[in-house]
Amino acid sequence: MIRKAIYIIIIAIINGGCFQAAAQLPVQLRIAVREGTNMMAALSPDGRNIAIDLQGTLYLLPVTGGAAVQLTNGLSDDRQPSWSPDSRQLVFQSYRDGNYHLWLINADGSGLRQLTSGIYDDREPEWAADGRRILFSSDRSGKYDVWQLSLRDTTLQQVTNSHTENYQPALSPDGRLLAYVAGNSIRIRHRGQETVLVTSRGTVSAPAFTKDGKQVSWFGYEEGRSGLFLTTIATKVTRKLSASREDIFPFKVNWSKEKKFLYTADGKIRWGSAGSALADSVSFSVTLQLHRSAWPKKQRNFDDSAFRQVKGVMGPVVSPDGSTVAFTALGDIWLQEQDTVRRLTNDAAVDLDPAWSPDGSRLAFVSDRLGKMDLWIHDMITGTDKRITDTPEGVMFPAWSPDGQQIAFLLSDARNVWGTAVPGVVRPDTVQQLPAHNGPRTAFPVQPLAAVRRLHTPLSAPGRPAWSPDGQRIAFSVLQPFSSRFREGISKILLVAADGQQPDRFISPLLNRTLATRGKNGPVWSPDGKQMAYVQNGVLWTVPVQPDGTPVGPPRQLTATLADAPSWTGDAKSIVFWQTDKLQQVFLSDGHIIDRPLPLTWQQQAGKDEWILHAGRLFDGRQHGYHYNVDIFIKNNRIQQVRPHENGLPGKVIDASTKTVIPGLFDMHAHQYAGVGEVLGRIWLSYGITSVREPGADPYDALERKESWAAGVRPGPREFFSGTLTDGERIYYGNANSIGNDTQLQLELERAVALDYDLIKTYVRTSDSLQKKITGFAHRHGMAVASHELYPAVAFGVDAVEHIRATSRRGYGPMQSPLNRSYEDVTQLLSLSGMNFTPTIALSGGFFLRMEQDSSLLETPVFRTLYPPGYATAYRTFARQIKAHMPELTQNYDATLNTIRRLHQAGAHITAGTDAPFIPYGLSLHVELQELTAAGLTPEDALRAATIRAAEALGVADDLGAIEAGKLADMVVVDGDPLQDIRAAQSVCLVIKNGLLYSADALLHPYQP
Repeated sequence: MIRKAIYIIIIAIINGGCFQAAAQLPVQLRIAVREGTNMMAALSPDGRNIAIDLQGTLYLLPVTGGAAVQLTNGLSDDRQPSWSPDSRQLVFQSYRDGNYHLWLINADGSGLRQLTSGIYDDREPEWAADGRRILFSSDRSGKYDVWQLSLRDTTLQQVTNSHTENYQPALSPDGRLLAYVAGNSIRIRHRGQETVLVTSRGTVSAPAFTKDGKQVSWFGYEEGRSGLFLTTIATKVTRKLSASREDIFPFKVNWSKEKKFLYTADGKIRWGSAGSALADSVSFSVTLQLHRSAWPKKQRNFDDSAFRQVKGVMGPVVSPDGSTVAFTALGDIWLQEQDTVRRLTNDAAVDLDPAWSPDGSRLAFVSDRLGKMDLWIHDMITGTDKRITDTPEGVMFPAWSPDGQQIAFLLSDARNVWGTAVPGVVRPDTVQQLPAHNGPRTAFPVQPLAAVRRLHTPLSAPGRPAWSPDGQRIAFSVLQPFSSRFREGISKILLVAADGQQPDRFISPLLNRTLATRGKNGPVWSPDGKQMAYVQNGVLWTVPVQPDGTPVGPPRQLTATLADAPSWTGDAKSIVFWQTDKLQQVFLSDGHIIDRPLPLTWQQQAGKDEWILHAGRLFDGRQHGYHYNVDIFIKNNRIQQVRPHENGLPGKVIDASTKTVIPGLFDMHAHQYAGVGEVLGRIWLSYGITSVREPGADPYDALERKESWAAGVRPGPREFFSGTLTDGERIYYGNANSIGNDTQLQLELERAVALDYDLIKTYVRTSDSLQKKITGFAHRHGMAVASHELYPAVAFGVDAVEHIRATSRRGYGPMQSPLNRSYEDVTQLLSLSGMNFTPTIALSGGFFLRMEQDSSLLETPVFRTLYPPGYATAYRTFARQIKAHMPELTQNYDATLNTIRRLHQAGAHITAGTDAPFIPYGLSLHVELQELTAAGLTPEDALRAATIRAAEALGVADDLGAIEAGKLADMVVVDGDPLQDIRAAQSVCLVIKNGLLYSADALLHPYQP
């Protein structure tokens, strides 16, 4: 510890010096690191100083090395510094206001000044040698181009304007030549003419001119190899500058007059020479300061059997006459009429997305009654049901055409409900009547019942369709990225011609501001065609539109409170919507709002018996090794005691004397969607997973699942959830929630309290300052905060970081290099802070490599029975594509395992999670356990990562994660010895969740409550 210069100052005096007690109080940590991951170094023109951007903070050190001096505040993701020609100032990109802009600072840390602003990202500045201008890359033109900032009058000028994305500019010393990256090439621009200097099959970046301006150095990555290269402009001859095994960071080198160059690699700052592959390191140290404050964890009453208000209400939609609201809760469709509710469907299936026909006589919905999500229609007069579709994809979000002759909907791939969907249309009256079906599901051949016309190519997680009143157009909320270089953008309204004869058209009620989460938050066309309703900044709006959807006036804000799922009454005079945890209706004439009562409750299901589980081997989650031949006494939903086995005990005894009993498993990172259907809960339990942590979901979708599983409406694990991904001005996923102002932030945080979130997930475009504010609020209300960010998130108390190689707003990861290696900054921050880390190794290539090694992975009875037909084939095809596209997958995977090994040895708090459904629910957790053992954890440690470690991270270790007296009865009986072979944890015979028993055989069949 001393060798690594780690100083821990505990701000408290605890009698007896008990560190465990001290850890509950505020702790200040000063961590000195001598390596940085993906850091950039910039050499001052006078050759005296080096600026680096380690973990998003700028530091200055002498060219001879030594202790670095902090220049910026550590809360702004400051990166990629470039020196002024006189060595007195630095320009850099900073994320202080939620977009990347150019900022200026003096070399002594004074004079901080913002140079650019607005809704666009300005990145990768290069100070011209004449000192009068700064070149940078920006998406201001609708894609990335090179721009120029005049320091004399602050005017901006676009320099490039080709069809490709152009970025990372570099100017020759005489200012005559401009180099930049364009796709997989580096190009030179001279007097308006563009020539290609270098083209690669892999990635190229970071061009930089030598001092004589005759050559350009650049970074290249291809098939698991990274390097620095030097190309002569006149001849286009290229040679390699770096050593073959160096892990080069993807940034510009700094050329000196002696043909030496400064660069970063292997966590170090190095000097290289154009004539030699040998390099000398510049030693440095940076001190990172952390403040880890204790906070009171949420108190959960797992024994509460009182009736509770249903909050998991999904997709409420008002009937045309305004009298009735249909919605989903507890797995069924319900109707709200005046002050009462009644159940319309009542089966074991999941029934979703109700939609009224224009005359109110029929209700379309989707259901997995026959094993997958199909489109159904319920006749409100006769009470009969009719199935409309039977497509390989699942159906979601139906919407009737104004004449009642067609239904538009989305077709979604079950492997990735967060990905794309295809709009489709059917004519329901072409289908023959079927008898009502409320009994057990039966096998049904996959063949269309009605011809599905596909309206469009796949769209990125679009929202529910909305027809224009004349039936000529259909509107969707759809992502429009700012550029093709980065995936983020804003949600706009996409207008698609219903007959496919007119081009698509984007509109936006408020220019350059995203709509709310896609899904069911609009746009919704008013029946008279004069307005669209939608949610933006968390609240409900309308905007007047022409018949073709073009806005013709300013938007009107209708609520000051949160709004979700708006739907119009047939007279276009009012809108019904869901407000946090209640149903409301707003009248447009005067804006008054009324509540529509929803008296619906649920009650937690728990075991009611006393019984004994006789375990041949027991891994309790805490102690080393097994307890052999023991009895576990269960009363109701709690473990009463564990003691050596006795023959002839009275009462019910379940014999697992030849089996192994382990605690119920946790998947600590999975994203779910009700459209997977009833089978989802059985998948989890079939793999022994009794708890799922969901860091990012439509909160009402997650609550419907949580309440249904807890109430026993259908079998499933415990649900620990967050709401939507809390994001910045730009978003990507359909359930990413862009925070537009402080008022919206407060409303969203209040929703988290009202709906009893277990955690808040901040996503990649959330600024550090906003994340810090959210963390403070969450901790005051007993909630944890998780994100993809390591630093400075760990410095101000964020509780968990997700993924070893996560999506990043920077274009490169702050936790792994291009070769998937992590260095001292990352390993020390994770291992010393106590922050929870869910690496999702299986997602980073491990799952696909296991598939290659083990042909039976997708052939188990559980997988064959519970996953859709063709699922395994599709995954094998996908795995082959991944391997073909990424031949370096094995090499990168090995590097990731090395990082996890070092973190585990250093004492990092590692938990097991998967990011399902990007890899399959359930099965992927067992692959993750195998990856953890491949990384050097013992099978015992891997199981702890999915049991007690997970419970500790969630703040529920007093109740879950181990098999001990007083704990909840969440256990799994497996066949085999998982402490010898972790794969045995997948051989589930019996699952106990909350004292309730589920046999492996019963879980393979449709559930009947």
